[in-house]
Amino acid sequence: MSGKWICIVILSVAVVAGAGLYYLQIYGFYRVVTDHDGDSVQLVSKSDGQPITIGYQAFQAIDSNSSPIRYRACFKAQDSLENLTRAFIAVEFVVPRNAPGWFDCFDAQRIADHLNSGRARIFLSHKNIHYGVDRVVAVTTDGQGYIWHELNNCGRRAYDGTVGTDDCAAF
Repeated sequence: MSGKWICIVILSVAVVAGAGLYYLQIYGFYRVVTDHDGDSVQLVSKSDGQPITIGYQAFQAIDSNSSPIRYRACFKAQDSLENLTRAFIAVEFVVPRNAPGWFDCFDAQRIADHLNSGRARIFLSHKNIHYGVDRVVAVTTDGQGYIWHELNNCGRRAYDGTVGTDDCAAF
């Protein structure tokens, strides 16, 4: 009879630990980010290389202190994709990172489909927002916008163990 109770205790601890780990990964480390005085959506200008706030509305964002690449945001751009393409620096195609299921405005698969079909473009928002991490913004033809963080060359080198170069000096 005591073996049965030991098994029940072990299984109970495993279930509680698993549920706690699931909660922490999906909900626990994330926090809702508030719009910072209307300047939360910025793109880097082609003319001077400086970030410029664009017009937007319906901003929603989440972030986590546990990783610099957990930032996700959604918004509605007030300018057309054509105008944004003329004025701001576009970046090469990067696959959007998944967001937690409860942050339902950010669907990485739908964003990737828009990018693959040419119905969206990706722009640089901030270079090295954290060391080795850039903030990128995707805007669709209907004005829906998405923001996430992406590892740049220095960030990929830092995580894969490649020897750094002069252009990737530590901060």
